[in-house]
Amino acid sequence: MSTSAHSSAAPADAIRTGGTVTDRLVEANERYAARFTDPGLGAKPALNVAVVACMDARLDLPAALGLELGDCHTIRNAGGVVTDDVIRSLTISQRALGTRSVVLVHHTGCGLESLTEEFRHELEMEVGQRPAWAVESFRDVDQDVRQSMQRVRTSPFLLHTDDVRGFVFDVTTGLLREIDPA
Repeated sequence: MSTSAHSSAAPADAIRTGGTVTDRLVEANERYAARFTDPGLGAKPALNVAVVACMDARLDLPAALGLELGDCHTIRNAGGVVTDDVIRSLTISQRALGTRSVVLVHHTGCGLESLTEEFRHELEMEVGQRPAWAVESFRDVDQDVRQSMQRVRTSPFLLHTDDVRGFVFDVTTGLLREIDPA
């Protein structure tokens, strides 16, 4: 497998030897930092776009979208769902850092399709406290993209809601399929 995470650092087998996973990541960072040159970028993304996507490890967003370092803000969570915290990040991205477009990327075979809100109840039974957050599980990925687009478009905190587009990334083909917001 060749991903930006593997190709930009050391060979994968060098990262996978000895210590905890975190130890190996820190070691990989030391190798990265030894070759690092400050690119001189500011916090404002060059393309004035924020991408909201699922945290799924199969999504290599820079490669899939042709993005380079500094091109966009990337906000990732389980399902790529537009939650209050995503609205918070988008608001900061737009109002403080100049983004104007929002791209939403969900994907096929998402783990949230197999969960239900019962997950919260199970957590409450296990730890004695019900999570304040919703699982945001779904059965229809297209409809969930539409719901996320609607949440962005109707947020009173966002300045730019005219260029909001949603997609489903196919994890077997690598292709994006655009979702009609209607």
